Amino acid sequence: MENITVKDLLEATGGRLLCGSEDTVVEHICIDSRNLKGNDLFVPFIGEKVDAHKFVGQVLDQDLSAASLSSREDIPLHNKPIILIEDSLKALQAIGRWYRKNRLAHLKIVGVTGSVGKTSTREMVSTALSAGKDVFSTKGNFNGQIGVPLTLSQMSSKDEMAVLEMGMSLPGEMEIISNIACVDMAVVTNIGISHIENLGSQEAIRSEKLHILDGMNEGGTLILNGDDPLLADYTQTKKVNKIYYGTTNACRYQAMNIRTENNCAVFEANCDGKIVTIHLKVPGVHNVLNTMAALAVAMESGVDLDKAVKAIEGFEGFDRRLQILTNGSITIIDDAYNASPDSMRAALQVLDSMKCEGKKVAVLADMLELGPDSPRYHFEVGSYAVDKRIDEYVFIGELASWIGRAIDQYSEIPTHYFSTNDKAADYLCENLKPSDMVLFKGSNGMNLKEIIQIVKEKVIE
Repeated sequence: MENITVKDLLEATGGRLLCGSEDTVVEHICIDSRNLKGNDLFVPFIGEKVDAHKFVGQVLDQDLSAASLSSREDIPLHNKPIILIEDSLKALQAIGRWYRKNRLAHLKIVGVTGSVGKTSTREMVSTALSAGKDVFSTKGNFNGQIGVPLTLSQMSSKDEMAVLEMGMSLPGEMEIISNIACVDMAVVTNIGISHIENLGSQEAIRSEKLHILDGMNEGGTLILNGDDPLLADYTQTKKVNKIYYGTTNACRYQAMNIRTENNCAVFEANCDGKIVTIHLKVPGVHNVLNTMAALAVAMESGVDLDKAVKAIEGFEGFDRRLQILTNGSITIIDDAYNASPDSMRAALQVLDSMKCEGKKVAVLADMLELGPDSPRYHFEVGSYAVDKRIDEYVFIGELASWIGRAIDQYSEIPTHYFSTNDKAADYLCENLKPSDMVLFKGSNGMNLKEIIQIVKEKVIE
């Protein structure tokens, strides 16, 4: 944070100063007492197990701290500032909103949302923009009601543009973070069924995702995936510039002639009339679409197309999103950060498209938070999988077994079922051979990283 004092924080939050000086300077916001950086404002949250207010005194005693918020009036006073507020989350969000309006008004912010592919698209957008702009991008998974204001607090006057990942899982969340971030440009990757358990229908998910426009000024830019039927027919009420990317002729940014070379995606991109050939270092049609979104953002932001393409062609992906691990023996494709039906189909398509001298094995675990129709969604993934060039399937979890039921019903592809990660890992370590390729895909809560680590240690290394 730049040029922020306790006086500014009082204005932002409407809080009351219990002690200390309002002239105290604050440079960072901290929600974990173990991660102070210097001149920090500590924001204590009341969790299910721990009330962080008990750490306020300890934090303020440290040289790296500057001030603290508190929703408890009975907090012991200190020589450093303590600001009394009603609610820590609302106060943090108010600070983020104030900082965006009063210190980051110069900054053009791109918001990225969607059911699948937010993080990959965010990284590709940042990469393309960096070819011509000074860009700040969301770090890690800080994309929600806490993460967005924290991310804003890390930006400064040195940044020309910023790329914010914006996620939600409950009704009303996108409206809140949209009015904090006030994006100038919004990218919506797709409308799937992630979090349908909380939102009820894809139409409700679309409505919630499109609340990203709530904080956008008229004249902003909305970039949509034209291949998604729920976005292709979207009619917005706010006066914004709507642009489509995808593979159809209706898209201003269109990918054509998509193919796989050396296990990576290659295609032609028609970017508002200019055609270029792009050789990615990552696999998958979904990454082609992510690229088109990134090029749309870059060109609409004034970045030279050739420079943006060169930057994108250097993008190598990142941890646990179709991350390829090999030492010349077997190849692991780690896509186990999270899973939904759309992203699982995409991962299976990638495995299908890749060349492999040995056998191809897909290790699939439960997709969580899909509501009462979850078995059907898993069965539909299995129906999709039967014609893919995959030699063997390993399933972990009760829900994942429904994928196997479809494969067993419609094909003779070998399938193996396990109730625990340990048993699955034992099977893989005993049966994987040199030149085999194995894909791991499942919801983060299924902890497939445990199996991947075992396989890496016992088979690859």
